[in-house]
Amino acid sequence: MFAFLVSLLILDAILLSVVVLLQAGQGGGLASLGGGGTDTVLGGRQAVTILTKLTWWCGGIFMVLSLLLSFVPRGGSSSGLQERLRQATPAAPSQQAPLPLGAPTQPATEAPKGAAPLPLGAPTQPAAEAPKGTPPPAAAQPTKPTPPKK
Repeated sequence: MFAFLVSLLILDAILLSVVVLLQAGQGGGLASLGGGGTDTVLGGRQAVTILTKLTWWCGGIFMVLSLLLSFVPRGGSSSGLQERLRQATPAAPSQQAPLPLGAPTQPATEAPKGAAPLPLGAPTQPAAEAPKGTPPPAAAQPTKPTPPKK
């Protein structure tokens, strides 16, 4: 139904274009805006020709078909090509919040239970082991609680 109405609309649009182009111009155009009455601007009463009637009919049919097409569902199932494209397209990734600047792009590893969360920008991969005898970086050194003073 949808395809039939679209084809009728296209045929009507072509016929309307041809009928309008075949009509004789009224002359004057924008040059008549400088003065004179409304007869020169809007054109005087002229004889109704077959082309004028056909223009009105084609315009009316065009509007009715356009209105009908807005209410008619597209109908029909999707073509085989559309089905193959849907199957070939990977599923959309889940929505994630964007990473802050400087954050690592590798997925974070699970932290053991009770461990403190890492600060933003801290690497999630374990650092390469330093040679023996070198102190660990200051940020990684655990802080020792100081005994309360008496």
